[in-house]
Amino acid sequence: MKVNLIRQQTELGFTAKSPRWAIAYKYKAESASTILNSISYQVGRTGAITPVANLEPVLLAGTTVKRASLHNADQISKLDLREGDTVFVEKGGEIIPKITGVDLLKRTSSHHPVTYITHCPECGTTLIRTAGEASHYCPNEDGCPPQIIGKLEHFASRKAMNIDGLGGETAQLLYTEKLVNNIADLFDLRVEDVTTLERMGQKSATRLIEGIQQSKEIPFEKVLYAIGIRYVGDTVAKKIARHFKSMEKIMHASFEELMEAPEVGEKIAESVLSFFNDQAKRKIIERLTASGIQMSLNTEGVNAPLSEKLTGLTMVISGTFNAYERDELKILIERHGGKNGSSISTKTNYLLAGADAGPSKLEKAEKLKVKIIDEAEFKRMIAD
Repeated sequence: MKVNLIRQQTELGFTAKSPRWAIAYKYKAESASTILNSISYQVGRTGAITPVANLEPVLLAGTTVKRASLHNADQISKLDLREGDTVFVEKGGEIIPKITGVDLLKRTSSHHPVTYITHCPECGTTLIRTAGEASHYCPNEDGCPPQIIGKLEHFASRKAMNIDGLGGETAQLLYTEKLVNNIADLFDLRVEDVTTLERMGQKSATRLIEGIQQSKEIPFEKVLYAIGIRYVGDTVAKKIARHFKSMEKIMHASFEELMEAPEVGEKIAESVLSFFNDQAKRKIIERLTASGIQMSLNTEGVNAPLSEKLTGLTMVISGTFNAYERDELKILIERHGGKNGSSISTKTNYLLAGADAGPSKLEKAEKLKVKIIDEAEFKRMIAD
C-alpha cells in the first residue's frame, strides 16, 4: 500500500532501509500442526545458546519440516511449550520454520513445562545471562569446542581473512585432530601437518597453507573484524580501524577514546575493552602480529582514506561507466569521506549516473531535486 501523492511521499521521507510512505502486507503464512518431540540446544561462535525444537516431520509450504529455532528461554516461556505438545508451525518469510502456538486442547497432564538448561551442552560450563540480554551464554570461549571451531570459521570467512579451503568441516578437523586450538595456530601449520587429515590430499593441503599465507595481505580493517570482537561487525570494524589506524592504539584506547570513534556506542566500547583486557586474547594478537598479518592501516593501500572532499555527502550510483567499475566507485566515495546509498531519498546529495542509468532513479532524483552528476563531474569533485 502506498501514499499516492508525490508531495506527501516527499514529506514523509525514508528510513535508512525503506520509504515511510509505503508498506507491504503479506498473505497469511501456511500453517501446519505437528508434535514437539524434544528441545535440543546449540552453541554458537559467541557462546550464545540457541534452543531448537525437534518436531515430528510435517509437510509445510513444499518442504518437510523437522526442526525450528526457538531463539531463547523467553520465547519458550512465552509460548508455554512442553515436550509432547501439539504445536502450530509456520515459515517466516516463507523460508524459516517457527512455532507460533500450542494446541492446548491436545495437551495432557503428562506434558511438563520445559526447564531451560543451566550448563553448556558441549563443555558443561555453567551458563550466564547478562542483564538486558535475551540469550544465555557459555563463558568458556577458549575451551568450548563449538565456539573455537566457530571462531576459526569466522576468521577464515570471505568478509574476514578470506582463506581459501578453510570452511566449517576443515576447521572442525583441524581442531579435533589437535592441530589448531585458536586462530593464531593457523599460521604455524605446515603442508605435512595437514596432509594427515581425513579427505585432505597434497593438493588440498597445499591450497590451504597457501591461502593462510596469502591472508597476511588482507587489510587491517578486515583483520579487526576477523578476530571476532563481540558486536564488532565488518562495518564497525572498518570505522574503528580508520579512526585508530592500528591494533596497538585500539588495544590501549580508553573507554572514552573508543566512544569517540564513529558508530561506537557504550555496548561496543565495553566489548572492545573486555576483549583486549583478556590476557589470552592479547597473546593471540601478539602471535598474529609476529606471523606478519596487517595490524595497521596501510595509508598507501586501496582502502586507505584519500581526502575529506565528500565528507557528509551521500551518493547513489546507477548505470555503467568508462573509467570505473561500480565497486571501484563505491570504494572511492568512501575513501574520500562520503557514504554510499542504495536508493534515492531526501538524504541523498548526488546521483552519480552513467550509461543506462535506471530510469526510476533518474525520475526520483528529479522529483526530489537530487543533483545528478556524471563520471567527469565526479572526477572533478575528488581531484586534487
